[in-house]
Amino acid sequence: MNELIIELTDIGPREFFGQENANIELLKKYFPKLKIVARGNKIKAYGDEEVLEEFDRRITMLLEQYAKYNKIDENVIERVLLSRNREEYETPAGSGEVIVHGVSGKPVKPLTANQRKLVALMNKNDMVFAVGPAGTGKTYTGVALAVKALKDKDVKRIILTRPAVEAGENLGFLPGDLKEKLDPYMQPLYDALRDMIPAEKLASHIETGVIQIAPLAFMRGRTLDNAFVILDEAQNTTHAQMKMFLTRMGKNAKFMITGDPGQIDLPRRVTSGLKEALLVLKDVDGVGMIYLDDKDVIRHRLVKEVIAAYRKIENVD
Repeated sequence: MNELIIELTDIGPREFFGQENANIELLKKYFPKLKIVARGNKIKAYGDEEVLEEFDRRITMLLEQYAKYNKIDENVIERVLLSRNREEYETPAGSGEVIVHGVSGKPVKPLTANQRKLVALMNKNDMVFAVGPAGTGKTYTGVALAVKALKDKDVKRIILTRPAVEAGENLGFLPGDLKEKLDPYMQPLYDALRDMIPAEKLASHIETGVIQIAPLAFMRGRTLDNAFVILDEAQNTTHAQMKMFLTRMGKNAKFMITGDPGQIDLPRRVTSGLKEALLVLKDVDGVGMIYLDDKDVIRHRLVKEVIAAYRKIENVD
């Protein structure tokens, strides 16, 4: 049996091994043919030479990733281990840089290959569809791009909208005034903005209309120009709603449409406007489309398992 010894020099063992050796346990899961032992600042692995070589290569990738981003966790490890090559998980030179610096200088940047492709698509096209399961950073990346466009004065306003399908586009039965009715439903959009714009400035932007957050029904009859517009949860639009929204596009506008076709809340036999638009517009010049997947999930690692488990019982057409 062959032996491989890897000594950690540029990262603390506790940080690399994870809490209660969680990261080491994850490595064992992906390399079941190896016996892996972590002690002190060393990782020892025993097994066939070919498997050891692959293990050594992946550990080197992980250490390089840490050196670049000062971060390693279960999501990073899984991205590196599941990627076929470096291009799938690492930011190429000259691309994928920080989108925007958020509150307290926090850098917001694409964390996966598909998120970087989304940024590149948005730079090249005025309309982009970003489709994928929960937790893949579609909305968050979109909001970051919108905030950047506003800061760079490429647009004069940000408009964020969702179809209020759970409330049937009829919010009258909810308590409070209109803003109080809408705020809980729009909370994910507020959460992303709060990460990127200081509270006082955000409140000012909302008060003056520089940033507008409203249900999709409120877009009817408007021309949205000089704006970065994000339609979130677009899988819950109908044919008429999607067509209405897309035709609101005015001069110097950027439109981003995000959604998860696996989470449609529309009544049965009602066609999703998102699914339809993806088919109708797939060959239109100036319209970009990106499909994110399980490897892009940046929430808790269990989210990936949940998505995979449900996919087995769902017949998503």
